[in-house]
Formats: sequence, structure tokens, C-alpha cells
Amino acid sequence: METKIDTAFSPPTGKELQERMKKKKWAQIKKNKALYLMLLPGILYFVVFKYVPMGGLVIAFQDYQPFLGILDSPFVGMTHFIRLFTEDTFMMLMRNTLIMFFLNITISFPFPILLALLLNEVNNRRLKKSIQTIIYLPHFMSWVIVVSIFYVLLTTEGGVINNIIESFGGERIAFLTSKAWLRPMYIFQDLWKGAGWGTIVYLAAITNVDEQLYEAADMDGAGKLRKMWHITLPCIRPTIVTLLILKIGSILDMGFEHMFLLMNSMNREVAQIFDTFVFTAGIQNGQLSYSTAVGLFKGLVGLILVVFANRLAKKFGEDGIY
Repeated sequence: METKIDTAFSPPTGKELQERMKKKKWAQIKKNKALYLMLLPGILYFVVFKYVPMGGLVIAFQDYQPFLGILDSPFVGMTHFIRLFTEDTFMMLMRNTLIMFFLNITISFPFPILLALLLNEVNNRRLKKSIQTIIYLPHFMSWVIVVSIFYVLLTTEGGVINNIIESFGGERIAFLTSKAWLRPMYIFQDLWKGAGWGTIVYLAAITNVDEQLYEAADMDGAGKLRKMWHITLPCIRPTIVTLLILKIGSILDMGFEHMFLLMNSMNREVAQIFDTFVFTAGIQNGQLSYSTAVGLFKGLVGLILVVFANRLAKKFGEDGIY
């Protein structure tokens, strides 16, 4: 007995599927056009202030002269990069930047996590909100104000801290000009200003933890530390990994303003990092091509480390950032 094959229905071709997908995407965009319009200012910001200026990176390979412009300035190839890697200042900049990054990643990065875990254990809502408000406030101060406050507290001429030390029979300490005190002071100020604000992300992640896990742990007799270690931390691990990857990408980008305000002629040897050097070489000394080469080197290192850290995170089963 012969079987007849129904040829009335034929599967869509690849071109037809692509057209359907395009129509579906445009339908979704049209449906959510208000949300896409809200994205527009952010997209314009990155295009205008992040991507368009990247065209100026070409001066890193030129002997750029402002009066000649980018098109007429002579091309010098890798000269500025060779100068960067062969000068003695490169090792000083690399050492200072890596030390600050190591302190930042081992102290400043985990501190907001610890702070969020502790705040999560506060049951009194009024007390919890009061603590959050107090630790958030420094974030809204500029680095100029933060450094000025510490200057008033730590200066040897009438500083409150030095007055207390002297009243107990000690000698005044030159916190602001001492090489040994620069890094502890930098990290402490960074914690005071940013740790409270950094807890927001982790507290938001903690709120998504399933309460049934805590209830099951209570039935098993687990204490707060056990629940914190075996439930809370594993549940917020994807958030921690994502922020850690982004932090690793800024290994050579420690921020200009904070360190520049702390730096002076007495502590310059340990305070000079890539960010402050770019300003010194480019703006103060007028070496625009050289400073652009330094900035490009920083960006490339950050990009490579982000890609590497993201692949490493995926290898260990995490989602990564892309």
C-alpha cells in the first residue's frame, strides 16, 4: 500500500526565518519604545564622551603639535611606548600602582561585603536605616572635601589627632608628608567614603536570597555565622564575581583626583601612579603624545585583564560579565 506524503506544508527557509525574527524584534522595540528612549541619553553619553574621543588615540603614535593638528603632526610610531618602558619612572609607576591595587583588592573590595552581611543581621529597621544613612553620607562628598577634612585632623600644626598624641606625651606625626603613612591614609579615606555606598549592591543581592533556605538552616540548628557562610555568601557569589572582574579591569586605573590631592613633594616617590603621571606629563609638561601613550597602555592592560578574568570565572562555573 502506497503512502502519500503531504507536500502542502513546507518548512520555512532560512531567509524567511530571518525576516520573521527581524519583524519580531522590531515589534518588541515598538512595544517597549519608552524603555529604549530612556536608554538613549546613556548611549549618547558613551558615544560622545567614550567612543568618539578614542579617535584621538592616534596621537600616541605621533609627535603631536597642537598648531599642526592630528592630520599634519609627524608620525613617530612606537617611540613613546619605547620611552615609557625604558625610563626609570615606569618601574616606579608600576610598583606604586600595583601596591595600591593590591591594598584596594584585599581591603577596600571585601569590606563592603562584610558591611552588608553585618547590616543584614540587624533586625531593628529604624537602627538599620540610621546606620545606612550615616555610612552613605561620605559618598556624596567630593574628594576635595574628604581630603580637606583629613588635612584639618592630621596636620602637624594644630591638627586634632596630633594634639591628642601630644597630650599623651607622644611626638607629632607628619601624616600628610610621610611616605609610610600615605597608603594607609589613602585606603582609610577610600573605605570611609565608598564602603557604605558599595554595600547597596550587596544588600540588594542579599534580598533575593530565598528565605526558605534560612528557615531550613534554623531547623538544622545553624547559627548566624553558619547561615552567613553557607547560604548568604554562596547566593551572592555571582554578584561578587562580577564586581571583582570589573575591579580587576581597573588594575592600573586607581583614580586621579584622590591620589593627586594627597600627593606632595615629600611623598611623591610612593604617591605617583599612572593616573597622576598622565596629568603631570600631559597637562603640566605639555607632552600630549607621551601621556596619551601611557593612557593607551593602561586601557589595553585593563581590557586584557577583564577578558582573562571573565574567561577564568566561566571556567569555574560562574556567569561572568558577558
